[in-house]
Amino acid sequence: MPELPEVEVSRQGISPYLDNQRLVKVVARQRQLRWWVPDEVIAQLDQPILSVTRRAKYLLIQLPAGDIILHLGMSGHLKVVPADTPATKHDHIDLLLSSGKVLRLNDTRRFGAVLWQAKGEVHPLLASLGPEPLSDRFNLAHLQAAFAKRNSAVKLVLMDNHVVVGVGNIYANEALFKAGILPTKPAKQVTDTQLARLLPVIKETLTAAIKQGGTTLKDFSQADGKPGYFAQQLLVYGRGGQPCVSCGKDLTEIRLGQRSTVFCASCQQ
Repeated sequence: MPELPEVEVSRQGISPYLDNQRLVKVVARQRQLRWWVPDEVIAQLDQPILSVTRRAKYLLIQLPAGDIILHLGMSGHLKVVPADTPATKHDHIDLLLSSGKVLRLNDTRRFGAVLWQAKGEVHPLLASLGPEPLSDRFNLAHLQAAFAKRNSAVKLVLMDNHVVVGVGNIYANEALFKAGILPTKPAKQVTDTQLARLLPVIKETLTAAIKQGGTTLKDFSQADGKPGYFAQQLLVYGRGGQPCVSCGKDLTEIRLGQRSTVFCASCQQ
């Protein structure tokens, strides 16, 4: 599944094509994605696009009446193509632009979503999300409060969208390694000193991933079709059994919360 950096890279990739454009119409070849594409989305005709923003892993195309919410799911990706480009098998949703181009959602597994958020309202999927990891709201005091009474493994708490959004599996593995924190350690046992190391590492890791174009995942490509390059710099994720870059000992790989978790039992405490 694309993580926050990949979604942000997608936002940056499509924004130049949507800025100062009008949404002419929405074409839905398949409305049954993860959820049914609501009528309000289909009803948006000849509307100015005000901006393209992101909340967690959701993209929001802002219109006068509200926002079209896009989620890429497990395998979805966006591309901008000329309007006369023939649709392929899994090209489910087209947003026809006044420029004569189309923002097209391709989703092989149909776990993505196209939803509607009316102006002045907050969609239920967005209502209880925690702070953005690159915002000032995600600070040491917030981490201390979130971790104080949690018995769950620190990695699972970091991946809890009520605590902070967008720190998915890949980047939780990486940040905890850089901060020297064992991913299985109960969150309430993480010291303030460790939290003070962890906070900037999370921000730096995500920022670097965004800058370098997002991590290369099997089902992910940028709007221009180019893959991300951050995978070249992954220190632990996907490297179970290989030597630690710091101490040379073999990295351990386990399943935690049904997700692959890789760490160095020597370097992480």
